Formats: sequence, C-alpha cells, structure tokens
Amino acid sequence: MGGQTENKKTGDITLEEIQKAIPAHFFERNELRFLVSVCFSVSLTLLTGYLAYKFIPLNVYMIPAWVLYAIVNGTIATGIWVLGHECGHEAFSKSKLANDLLGFVLHSALLVPYFSWQHSHFVHHSRTNHLTEGETHVPVKNTSAGGRAYIRLKELIGEDAFSLFSMFNILFIGWPAYLIFGATGGPARGFTSHFITPNKLFPPRFMPKVIASNVGLGITIYCLYKWAQLTSFNEVLALYIGPYLVVNMWLTGYTFLQHTDKDVPHYDERAWNWLKGALCTIDRNYPAFINALHFDIGSTHVLHHLFSHLPHYNAPIANEYLKKVLGDRYLFDHKNPWRSFFETCKLPAVEHIKDGEWRFITKSKKE
Repeated sequence: MGGQTENKKTGDITLEEIQKAIPAHFFERNELRFLVSVCFSVSLTLLTGYLAYKFIPLNVYMIPAWVLYAIVNGTIATGIWVLGHECGHEAFSKSKLANDLLGFVLHSALLVPYFSWQHSHFVHHSRTNHLTEGETHVPVKNTSAGGRAYIRLKELIGEDAFSLFSMFNILFIGWPAYLIFGATGGPARGFTSHFITPNKLFPPRFMPKVIASNVGLGITIYCLYKWAQLTSFNEVLALYIGPYLVVNMWLTGYTFLQHTDKDVPHYDERAWNWLKGALCTIDRNYPAFINALHFDIGSTHVLHHLFSHLPHYNAPIANEYLKKVLGDRYLFDHKNPWRSFFETCKLPAVEHIKDGEWRFITKSKKE
C-alpha cells in the first residue's frame, strides 16, 4: 500500500524487520491456487442455492427455512467477497488487469462497487486507526456532537440496550450507509459517498472508475430484474437478497471487530504513523469452519494490514512467523468473537488519553 512509505518504524521494530522474518516464498502469488479458492466458494454458493431452490417451497410457511438458508448461503458467499477483496489488493496475480477483471466480476455479482470500494479501502489501509483521516468505523470523539449524543443515549437506555442498538446499525444499516453517505468515514473528509461524487474521497480524476463500478452494479441489478420477470420477485428475494444481506453483515461485522476494541487506541495527527496504525489491527478467535469459508480473513488480518498482497492460502502459516517477530505487539482476542462483538458495541466514543492517543470510554458518568 502507498501509505507504507510514510513511516515504516514504530517503537523498536521496522516493517523491513517484520518482512524479513517471514520466508519470501509466502509472498509469491499462484494464480491457479487462487482460482481453486474461487471455484470452491462459487460452487458451494451455487450448490446451496440450488438445493434451496429444489427442496424449500416458496411460501410464507417456510420463511424460517429461508432465513436459515440465507444465513448459510450468505456465510458461504462471503468467501466470494473476500476473494474479490484480495483481487483489489493484487493478491491474485502479478497482472493488475487480471486482478481487476476477476475482482470486478466477483464483487459486482455481490453488488459491491469494485473500483470505488478498492479506492476507499486503500484509504482505509493507508490511514488505519487514524482518528480524523481513517476510513470506515472511525470512532466519534467525546467532544463532538455525535460523541455526546452516543454517550447520553448509553446512559439513558443502559449499556446492553446500547450494544444492541450499535449492533443493529453495524449489521443492518452499516454497509449501505457507508457506500451511500460515507457513514463512519474519517471526519477530515466530511460527507463522502461512493455514488454521490465527486467528493473529498473521490475527486474528479476517479470518475471513470466510479462509473465503471456503477456499470458493474447496473449489470447485476438488470440480471436480477430479468430473473424476477421470468420467475417472481419472491424467488429473487429468497435466493439472492436474503444471502446478500448476510454477506453485508459479515463484511461490516468483520471490519468493525478488526479495528475496534476497548484496549486498542486510535491516534490523531500528533501520534499516528502508518506502522503504528497497522499494528492496531486485531485478530479474533473465529471457529475453524468460518476461517475455512472466509479464507482466514478474521484471524490473519494483522498480517493482511502489514502485507496486503500476501495471498490468503499462505496467510495462516505466514501468520505464525508474524506472531514470533511481533511478540506482545501482536493483537489477538481469545474470546468468543460473538461475545467480543456484543461487548465492543457497548463503546460509545473515544476520549483523549495522552499525546495524541485516544481510547474508548468504558464507564459512564453515573459510575
């Protein structure tokens, strides 16, 4: 990532030292191996979709079965999203064109604006845990209007209810709100949108890529429209839209947990540097079957923020070398991730601690 050139050292370790600790062959890309993962995710997604189409009747009495299908199929299809995301980081091939062609197809099929999100995600990587210039799930300050409102709401309804409120916002509203309005983006850029452009996130020079991304979405939406015309909207709702919403939940849930925790700081311009921000990424203790379906995106994300072009099939082993070289700097949460999500959603805002370091407020005024 471009941001790596800004500051490759934090404390007594450098990015070069970290990279040298990981055998060089783990950084090599194998297109065939990557395509095996694509075939795995796509075929398993289509298979479960076919089985649901074949054996679950499309009527109101079977809504619980369709909800269960949406959870299963959407969880599987999240692997497709992960692979499209890797293409955006050029982890598929040495060819930028090959990366973008595959990534465009995979992400457009999931209604992700590939090139637009590739750019905003680059900003996220280049400003990780920067309090004003970060991108996605940037916390609010206790001195801001939004921060004061969240703190007051938590005091009024209690921390458990506030956690449920936050979980709903993240899982159900977070993805469309981010794409359309730039919700949780860095305050330094103000209002941003992947569609209402140009703006400070997408200046005029990015307009061709924004248009290309929208064309990809348009093609998918047209295909869904024709599908509904030939069959019914209810079929599209059951087989595609339900799982699509679950994919979005995984996406926002993952991103939130990868960069938010009561013990992990955010930094303003006085204290932030690229490596310090990248090392604020948190790996979580996801079940083995989730790691298999999602190619370890939640359990090797520290590695991903340090070396985003390192392919997923090498990440688990490379991560063991990373742990050794980072030692106590490596952040891993051993708790159940669902519990961690509930607890982390209780955090309303950050407060300044010292020298440009900000941490989440964990106690209310009443305490």
